[in-house]
Amino acid sequence: MTVNRRKFIGAGLLTLSGLALIPTVNVFAGIDKNKLSEGTVRWGIAMDMEALATKGPKVIEEAAAACHRVHNVPKIELQEEAVKWIWGEPYEKSFADQKHPYLNESFLNSLFPVLCNHCDNAPCVRVCPTGATFKREDGIVMMDYHRCIGCRYCMAACPFGARSFNFMDPRPYVKEPNPDYPLRQRGVVEKCNFCAERLAAGKQPACVEVNDALVFGDLNDEKSHIWKMLNSRYSIRRRPGLGTGPNIYYLV
Repeated sequence: MTVNRRKFIGAGLLTLSGLALIPTVNVFAGIDKNKLSEGTVRWGIAMDMEALATKGPKVIEEAAAACHRVHNVPKIELQEEAVKWIWGEPYEKSFADQKHPYLNESFLNSLFPVLCNHCDNAPCVRVCPTGATFKREDGIVMMDYHRCIGCRYCMAACPFGARSFNFMDPRPYVKEPNPDYPLRQRGVVEKCNFCAERLAAGKQPACVEVNDALVFGDLNDEKSHIWKMLNSRYSIRRRPGLGTGPNIYYLV
C-alpha cells in the first residue's frame, strides 16, 4: 500500500504544526494548556534501568516493535541498510565515556534502549542545508521528508547514531502499513519523532505506551511524573560532555 503525494503532504503538515493544530486537546492529564500555546513545554523520557533489567531484553524489542509498527519503519535484515527508530545497545556502547571499575554488573550486562535524544542543542539541526531537520518549540527535533535531499550531513553530525538512511525503497519492507503515517522513499533520512502525531491526538509515545519502565512528560513541569522521578533518583545521559543537551534520561 502506498500513500499519494497529497495524503503525504497532509500528514506532514499535521506533524509539522503538531500541537498547534489542536489547541483544545489536553495532551496528558495535568498538562497546562497555556504552557502548550506559550511554547514552554519541553518533552523528555526517563527510563528506569532497574525495571528494564528485571524485565529483560524482550521489553526493548516490544517497544521497538510498537514504534516501528506505528511509523511504518521498514524491516530490512541487512544490518548495513537497516532502518530503526529505537533499539537496544549494551552499556559499553551507550555510555562509553561513563565507565569505571565499580559499575554494577547488572548494568554492564543489560541492554539500554537508545533513540533520538531530541537534544536542546541539536547538531543535526545546525548542519541540515535545507531545513528538513528542524526543532519545534517543545523541543522535539523533527524531519520533513519532502525537504530531505539525502546528503546525510545530519547523520554525520549526530553523535548518537540515531538516524537511518533509506538506501533502498523502504515500502516493500513494510508488510502492514499504517495509513495514518506517511511511508518514506529511497534516499530519505528518518528517525524517532517522539510520536509527535500521537501527542497531537492526546496519546503517549508508542514505546512508552507499551512499557511502564519508560516515563514521558514535560521536563519543565515540577508537578509532572517525569520531573519528580528525575529529582528523586540519580540519572545519566548519553555523552553529556558534548554539550548537545539530551532529553533522554536513564535512571540508575
